[in-house]
Amino acid sequence: MALQFPQIDPVIFSIGPLSVRWYGVMYLIGFLFAMWMANRQAEKPNAGWTKEQVSDLLFYSMLGVILGGRIGYVLFYQFSYFIENPLYLFRIDQGGMSFHGGALGVITAIVVFALRSKKSIVSVGDFVVPLVPVGLMAGRIGNFINGELWGRTTDVPWGFVFPTGGPLPRHPSQLYEAFFEGLVLFVMLVVFAKKPRPAGSVAGLFLLGYGVFRFAIEYFREPDAHIGLYGGVISQGQILSLPMVIAGAALMAWAYKTQPVLEQVKSK
Repeated sequence: MALQFPQIDPVIFSIGPLSVRWYGVMYLIGFLFAMWMANRQAEKPNAGWTKEQVSDLLFYSMLGVILGGRIGYVLFYQFSYFIENPLYLFRIDQGGMSFHGGALGVITAIVVFALRSKKSIVSVGDFVVPLVPVGLMAGRIGNFINGELWGRTTDVPWGFVFPTGGPLPRHPSQLYEAFFEGLVLFVMLVVFAKKPRPAGSVAGLFLLGYGVFRFAIEYFREPDAHIGLYGGVISQGQILSLPMVIAGAALMAWAYKTQPVLEQVKSK
């Protein structure tokens, strides 16, 4: 027994040559939520943020997501092809975005913004990371609608037969990621951020939490066909997630050892 994949047209509507796709709308939902939440956080008394700073930070972060995501995908997953065809980097019409590349892009944006605004890098990181998981959740739902990045074959009753995944049912790993890397991680960060904690610990929890969830879910996700499993054991996604786990744990340990505990900023 297997669930049949819901036939949802990836294209919502078209106007001439312009097509509006669910995947793009999911990115827009993630950005709009991040904008709403960031402004809401900045409005709290003694938050130390202005609307202009929030706007600049979101702009830098969006550039980081787009540029870092594309460059990361090309370097992490298509490096051999890129060496043969350097212009592939700019072929965004062929798709391909990497979360880990996007994360590096956002980290770069955080550092640049913090230095320009004379804010603490770790405090800016704490401000940014709760904005991310809802966008991740929306993006993974977009992957599911597109019928891409499906999981490994399975006999669980909730397996799906994907249009491009062959005749056997597969794990809906996109939905696993949407739930754990999106919803669960968001709740973890929001609850943790409300408690007294040192600067940098929220960002550390995000890196640690995402890395652990992604590493575990990779066991259910089909490895990239042209890469496979290294040594038949570990995937590219797991290799890229391990540094996040280490960095997150190290950042939290550093924060609790060296930074003063901050009280929650009260809402109006």
